[in-house]
Amino acid sequence: MTSPYRPELHLTSEIGVLNAPAGLLLDGSTWHLFHQFQKTAEAPARWAHVVAENTPFDWEICNDVIAPRAGEIKVRAGSVISQGAGASLYFTSVTETGTTVQLARLNDLNASIAELEEEASTLDPGVHRVGTVLGNTADFTDFRSPCVVHGWATEEDRSGGHEGWLMLALTGPAESPTMVVLSSPDGQDWGVVGPLSFEGDSGLPEDSPIVSPRIIRLHDEVDDEIRDVLLVTVEEGEREMAGYLVGELQGSTFQVTSPFTRLDYGHDFTRPRNTNVTPGTLAEHERYDQAVLVGLMNGSGRRDEPEKHLSWDAEGWVNCLSLPRIATLQQGVLYQTPTSGIIDAVAESDAAYAWTGIGEVSSGGAITVDILDAEGSPAARVTHRGDAVELDRSLSPHHREDPVAVAPLLEADTDALTIIVDGSTVEVFADGGVATLCSRVYIDGGCSGFSVHTEGEATLLRSYERQSRERYSGIFPDTDDADFSIDDLWAEDENVWGDDEDEGLVR
Repeated sequence: MTSPYRPELHLTSEIGVLNAPAGLLLDGSTWHLFHQFQKTAEAPARWAHVVAENTPFDWEICNDVIAPRAGEIKVRAGSVISQGAGASLYFTSVTETGTTVQLARLNDLNASIAELEEEASTLDPGVHRVGTVLGNTADFTDFRSPCVVHGWATEEDRSGGHEGWLMLALTGPAESPTMVVLSSPDGQDWGVVGPLSFEGDSGLPEDSPIVSPRIIRLHDEVDDEIRDVLLVTVEEGEREMAGYLVGELQGSTFQVTSPFTRLDYGHDFTRPRNTNVTPGTLAEHERYDQAVLVGLMNGSGRRDEPEKHLSWDAEGWVNCLSLPRIATLQQGVLYQTPTSGIIDAVAESDAAYAWTGIGEVSSGGAITVDILDAEGSPAARVTHRGDAVELDRSLSPHHREDPVAVAPLLEADTDALTIIVDGSTVEVFADGGVATLCSRVYIDGGCSGFSVHTEGEATLLRSYERQSRERYSGIFPDTDDADFSIDDLWAEDENVWGDDEDEGLVR
């Protein structure tokens, strides 16, 4: 039986502090995830490596890949790309004089899984440092936080073959960083294209630092155009907010078609990372159908104080990552759903829970789902109001002063909810993934189930609850049909997810 606060399906560290994810690399059916890690709250950050087969819910620890060496204070986040049989690891090196972007090579992905030391913090012998790829120039200083993806063959050819590499990175002081675009023919020799600028209204705040830039490319399912999706994190005082812009990157100019929109409206989702793939993992025509994103479940980001976490005092660990999400684009709007296998993963867990429902909610009505603690009392509440979805964690004694998280919804979308509760994590996906809310919720004794009710002009048409197979007592729909199943629920509407072995949870 897992401890009440530690998630089973979300990545955590066994001990110490899990910091921001560095990068995900999908190699066939094998997921490689690299993240910043501190064995103790005082230890310098290093890069850890974990791996999962088929579905990204059951992670195995591999040897660490990068640790600070002489002259370095710590190593911070970066990016991971496929390189032959192995991978290139771009990371931020922090010294007394500033930051640079460094490159390391992991020689063989398969060997990094097979040849493990008993002590996971032992550095992988198959990783070697290449050296500095971005240092100070006459115009830019303190390069950091690199994101590396394939470049275009040409700017006009957005769907054909690809040449070289594209990088987004930060430069300048932490209080007012500048995003910069760079290019490289080989991933090692980089030239600055220019500071990132915007054509059109970006919607970004002018007085808050914009950090952790990432970029993905997606086919818009409505007009079939390939769009660039810029992911950024906004530092607002003591909190961080992740969001995205849609448009086209031409040189170092981002031509905005959809301005900044929140990526997740919960209390704890920040510093999202994209997933790169090895050659052959996806067919060429699938390249931009969807992307996989993962974020850090900690709304305080780099201003966080690990010793103040309840999980630190109770269980000796801090932070976790969100469930990886399938992201697709429709008319300039990102839709996010869990990757395939989540329902089976909940059933095979010790204590995770899932609830999915579809209904009709008119103005003034609401479908409310209470998440219950071990004593059967509400610890958090999710409310679908038709035009918005709310996540209230102030019902827990550990979050009494916290505000209600609210996400707007599109009126034309189906009124649907899926809630995943896993240890001290709650993730909500509304209306086919048009809005998500990701929050840490400390639930006394762990979750014991859900209590659902409607009010006003609202009707729950179908619902389904899943928990551990050992405790699972059946299906809990609003129907007398004994043959009702989750497949019936997902078949109700094309905007409610179905479990497809190839495509994952799809609308």
